[in-house]
Amino acid sequence: MKQLFVRLLKEDQGQDLVEYALIVAAVGLALITTVNQLSQGVVSLYSSITQDLNSIGATAQ
Repeated sequence: MKQLFVRLLKEDQGQDLVEYALIVAAVGLALITTVNQLSQGVVSLYSSITQDLNSIGATAQ
């Protein structure tokens, strides 16, 4: 049993795959956060432009 445990500790096959999966997960989380914040900024900008255009149209009449 001790030999099996020692062998499992020394074996590093699959370690690269786990590291790459963690990197991909971190990049994906960063992208989701960035896109979410960017979309909120775009919605805010669009709302501001729409309100400005509506106020211009209201004062012109």
